[in-house]
Amino acid sequence: MTIRILAAGDHFVRNSLFGDALRREVPGGVDLSELTLPWPVQPFGRVGEVDEASDVEDELIEALRGVEVCVTQMAPLTKRVLDASPDLRLFCVSRGGPVNANLEAAARAGVAVTYAPGRNAVATAEHTLAMLLAATRRIPQTHGDLAGGVWRGDYYTYDNVGPELDGSTVGLVGYGAIGSRVARMLEGFGAEVLVHDPYVDLPGKVELDELLRRSRFVSLHARATPETAGMIGAAELAAMPRGSVLVNCARGALLDYDALCDALDSGHLFGAATDVFPEEPIPAGSRLLTTPNLVMTPHLAGASKETAMKAASIVAADVARYVRGEPLAHLATP
Repeated sequence: MTIRILAAGDHFVRNSLFGDALRREVPGGVDLSELTLPWPVQPFGRVGEVDEASDVEDELIEALRGVEVCVTQMAPLTKRVLDASPDLRLFCVSRGGPVNANLEAAARAGVAVTYAPGRNAVATAEHTLAMLLAATRRIPQTHGDLAGGVWRGDYYTYDNVGPELDGSTVGLVGYGAIGSRVARMLEGFGAEVLVHDPYVDLPGKVELDELLRRSRFVSLHARATPETAGMIGAAELAAMPRGSVLVNCARGALLDYDALCDALDSGHLFGAATDVFPEEPIPAGSRLLTTPNLVMTPHLAGASKETAMKAASIVAADVARYVRGEPLAHLATP
């Protein structure tokens, strides 16, 4: 007997990817319906009591009628959606964390929520290295000048050139799936890697103050939790050596962006690069838009074709476990 599954994909993790993965993984076939969400053409935001979701509660409620399993990336699993979807038993979020699901309400309703850890680890690690090099070698600024018909020789002056990775110390704040990959890449550049992460058992890891004091480059890879919110502020930036570089491809909540702009304006930091922000999209008039030596990308560090395919495959594998009556591998609800 087949089960009814809703694929609520978007323009990144497409419904076709979910469909292919489900047909490959799920025994006995699936009765699949589809709902296409507008992300990333339309930004995600807060929906009801959940974060980083597409604002499609009404459409989702309608599409979930009679559905037992939903696979998605951005659909909002709110209390309102749960109350209106009595047949739902499994909600699979194809992201590294199910921030768009109300886990407590789901548990009370008897709905299991799974997620897809590590789906974008390779893409984000590669993007981190690209951002670090772009900020250090002034690639966006020099390209912009050349595209505007300006050849600036002063970029070659001693004060305007950045350090090399080879022989430099790079501090990684967080050593999970992404941070550990960045470390391996950096070792290939000849860098010395320091790590601060209270949640991993790693020989030689250091406290945050020591990492900041010793590192010419610092890259953030911690998860956003109440403990890590604002962990890099004015005092932490001031502790970094003058002329150093900061990269944040993790979460905007980790960093005080006003303090970052101050450190760049004063010249204390040689450069910085960030893929995440305290408010997304960046509001008009933000200091981030005019601060010098800051490289920015619009929260796309994890964007690769492989990320989308892995995301669909990870959740499809948990759907298959559900169908076979096996324990779920990536369960987020109690």
